[in-house]
Amino acid sequence: MGLRDRVSNFLLKQVEKRGIVEDIFSSSARYGGHYLNDENILESSDVYELMQDISNQLMLADIVVEDDDGNEIKNHHVLNVIRNPNHYLTQSELIKLMTNTYLLEGEVFPVYDGQQIHLANNVATEIDDRLIEHFKIGGTEIPQFLIRHIKNIGTNHLKGVGLKQLGKSTLEGVMSAEKALTDKYTKGGLMAFLLVLDAHINPSNSAQSKLIKRILDQLESIDQAHSVKMIPLGKGYKIETMKSPIDDDKTLAYLNVYKKDLGKFLGINVDTYTALTKSDLEKAMMYLHNKAVRPIMKNFEDHMSLLFFGQDSKERIKFKINILDFVPYSTKTNIAYNMVRTMITSPDDSREMLGFQRLNTEESSKLYISKDLIGGEDLSSSTDDSLKGGDKKNAEKNNEGL
Repeated sequence: MGLRDRVSNFLLKQVEKRGIVEDIFSSSARYGGHYLNDENILESSDVYELMQDISNQLMLADIVVEDDDGNEIKNHHVLNVIRNPNHYLTQSELIKLMTNTYLLEGEVFPVYDGQQIHLANNVATEIDDRLIEHFKIGGTEIPQFLIRHIKNIGTNHLKGVGLKQLGKSTLEGVMSAEKALTDKYTKGGLMAFLLVLDAHINPSNSAQSKLIKRILDQLESIDQAHSVKMIPLGKGYKIETMKSPIDDDKTLAYLNVYKKDLGKFLGINVDTYTALTKSDLEKAMMYLHNKAVRPIMKNFEDHMSLLFFGQDSKERIKFKINILDFVPYSTKTNIAYNMVRTMITSPDDSREMLGFQRLNTEESSKLYISKDLIGGEDLSSSTDDSLKGGDKKNAEKNNEGL
């Protein structure tokens, strides 16, 4: 950094610290912007909440291995790798990090070395004349079978698009507006003063300059909420408070419009999602699942299957989300009851769904159907023979009694 840059940065720091430069006759102030980077992108509460909702659904999914017929393969060695991906991440952290990176960057690069899974950073990609994709990290080429390029496809076959690219301008505007409001009230309302002088301001008048500087020093030293400071002023001097350049109403109006747009870059209509969370949380989670989570889940399944098993294998990685996790317990009870009486599940299956232990008895493992679900003309044929016999005997006893 050159001498000129160092001096410039020093002066700017003094401006931020004091509000004006020491030379009161050529004073200046700089408004603080908020520029987007990996460290501060999650500082916007709305972005953080939406990303949490999406990545948490994926994090809570069960990851299984299935064969070509869709049958689950228990105790597959790949599952052990996914449960313990490496020395610094758990399975939950890996999936959450993959999802967040995918949403923000538009792409993520999982690497499998045969023993551990890692997420590579700063990967350079290119396609050669034979349409084969090559990967380089720090100039070192990574074999294709060790790495996958999971992309949120836009219009480019080689690069995905994420929030940092699609919503960059909107996000920087929202973060700057939020920061301006936060800074204003952190500093007690961003109080500013206007010093009015009847006399002409003369830069060569050292006495006048010293007096103005003393007044400024007195104003700057007011840093406690309940302190009162008396500043005696001579004739021709007056101090007035200035209106804050940050208009709260306009800033909030801007945020109300553009904060919602950020959700659209993640595939969510924030108005719809917010309304559903207030009225029906189950529908809100299903809306989020169908709009945002399922496409990501499918993309992850395709790439991770190729990463672990290659193109010739029939085995596949599958993410399984239990939709009933989004349902209130009372609704689960009704679902369990109806599933038992329509022969969809046995009582033991429903007990397990509701969090109880299976009874493992002959009766609890049977399928049952309610008579009111059988057509009238089929009722006699669907009734058990023993029950028919019982009805006949009861009828005979009744006749004898008569």
